[in-house]
Amino acid sequence: MSCEKITTNEHIMPTYNRFPVRIVKGEGHYLYGDDDTKYLDYTSGIATCNVGHRPKSVQEKVTEQIETLWHCSNLFHIPTQEKLADQLTQLTCFDQVFFSNSGAEANEAAIKLARRYHQKVKQTDREEIVTFSQSFHGRTLATLSATGQEKIQDGFLPLMPGFSYLPYNDSEALNQLIERQPAAVMLELVQGEGGVIPVEKAWLEKLIKLCDEHDILIIVDEIQTGVGRTGTLYFYQQFDFEPDILTSAKGLASGLPIGATLAKSEVAEAFSAGTHGSTFGGNPIVTSGALATLDLITKELDLSQIRDQMALFKQKLEHLAQRKNEILTVRGAGYLLGLETTKKAIDIVHAVRENDHILILVAGPQVVRILPPLTTTEEEMDRVIAALDRHLN
Repeated sequence: MSCEKITTNEHIMPTYNRFPVRIVKGEGHYLYGDDDTKYLDYTSGIATCNVGHRPKSVQEKVTEQIETLWHCSNLFHIPTQEKLADQLTQLTCFDQVFFSNSGAEANEAAIKLARRYHQKVKQTDREEIVTFSQSFHGRTLATLSATGQEKIQDGFLPLMPGFSYLPYNDSEALNQLIERQPAAVMLELVQGEGGVIPVEKAWLEKLIKLCDEHDILIIVDEIQTGVGRTGTLYFYQQFDFEPDILTSAKGLASGLPIGATLAKSEVAEAFSAGTHGSTFGGNPIVTSGALATLDLITKELDLSQIRDQMALFKQKLEHLAQRKNEILTVRGAGYLLGLETTKKAIDIVHAVRENDHILILVAGPQVVRILPPLTTTEEEMDRVIAALDRHLN
């Protein structure tokens, strides 16, 4: 059966524009279709399988856990959850963690925590969360309202109140924070879904200064940039500041569904028993997978060497751009990279999949998004460069 003839299952809601491929196996840097086609996965499951598919050490730990305990409610102490919280706080500037099941849920918890901090700890009436144009924070009603893209919000009105938006990387617009006095600002340090747009350092420094001066919390959404994707465990660690709250999900457990909201202790104290919860959040299976993933990334891989490889790949893309009029810019950080092109990005994505058996993504109508696994090789990089070379002028 040709994968190009696959039709959408009539019993599944049509919320995805799926590629005409039915995936049946993943191993290392590759996915396999039901017709035995082998694809080099430079999507990493949308920045989720950061160390490839089914990494052996993670699979072993998860299998071991499945044979012992699948589920335990959060009414009891869960050893793997406690160990994961310990490890995350040791590896970051944060003190406490709340576990959930996804990035959207992690962002929901961050929004609730910021509001409750101001209202219950600081005894103020602050509630507004300021986010930025072209941001993406999730698809629940609250995180949809936090997202600064009208196309994502279309058809879901009315949005939840308490959110407003400022232009991203616009220094003058930040002065509005003084008048607004919001509870928090929420931002991505690289806007992944919004076009792979990295933060400008001077703009970030002004944002940090204003937030410090006016007691505005900073929530950094590292759903897509986290867990090694930019060359450090989290991207904020490459800047001279410590956020109040950070959200993590995608790469944290190598594809198992987990979300984490990390906070400084003075902010985290706003959550007391009964104020927030999750049935499945931080369950034994996903936390064992996350522990093994963190061990693999922080203890077995050399992130400094990986940063060199990241720089090499970006350099290869920039050299390609110099030869191709259809590539306008190469942008992003680490292995979260975007090519802005004059062509429709989806046409390039389809071409390299069909002809070269390489999987990449879009991040807007004319931005190709490339998300290699951290352990990719230079040979694989060159294969991707050669494919793009063939399909761009």
